[in-house]
Amino acid sequence: MMNVAASFDHALIDYGDQFRAGIIVPSGNVVAEAEIRAMLPRGVAPLFTRLALRGSSEAELIGMLSGLEDAAELLADAKVDRIIFHCTAVSTFAPHLAGNIRTRIEHATGIAAFATSDAVLEAVKNLNISQLLLLTPYIEPVHAREVAFLAAHDIDVVDGGCLGIDTNAEMATLTPSALFDWVARHNSTKSDGYFLSCTAIRSAGIISRLEQLLARPVITSNQAMVWHLLRLAGISTRVEGFGSLLGDTRKVIGAR
Repeated sequence: MMNVAASFDHALIDYGDQFRAGIIVPSGNVVAEAEIRAMLPRGVAPLFTRLALRGSSEAELIGMLSGLEDAAELLADAKVDRIIFHCTAVSTFAPHLAGNIRTRIEHATGIAAFATSDAVLEAVKNLNISQLLLLTPYIEPVHAREVAFLAAHDIDVVDGGCLGIDTNAEMATLTPSALFDWVARHNSTKSDGYFLSCTAIRSAGIISRLEQLLARPVITSNQAMVWHLLRLAGISTRVEGFGSLLGDTRKVIGAR
């Protein structure tokens, strides 16, 4: 008699039995989930929930954090291994804010947490970037706050620009080819690395091509978060096709 259990093809379904990441994203973000799933190795599952963010004013950005504990507790119900607050503009709003976000999540759930800005800072350090070129889709005040955030962490932004876009939904309409052309126009000898910021832009698929063109490492928000997550989880699977940061995952396991 055939063993019924053995007849099922479990290889077709990835339940994330090695590691599950609970990820909080802005409500209007339609990009992060697809990019994160594409970059994560098999056995690592992202589980998402949302907090309201419908614009880029100071009140809207800080207001996203009003439901932080509730969102984190929903992810904790799924027994995730780590919780990530994944919004670059909010987590770089002020130098102290990421630490506050981590503390609130960990206090509410007992689960280790980090924010997008934590991952970005670690990525810049790992790639030994001292002169950074920062490109964002944001409105000017948000871009300026990110420059100030990086400066507060001893990262010198030597060049860059922003596109003046207000909402995640609008940011998602930027095509990868348009983003590529925009970044390519900022080829600068003053920098030794690029940060294409924002979790809501379609940037993952152009990282490797940009690195070939610019001959410098390129960091994006979603890529940095995935790299930091794998690093903290001790998962050394090499991830191809998304830039030198993820390609070097095995080398940096165990660093600070």
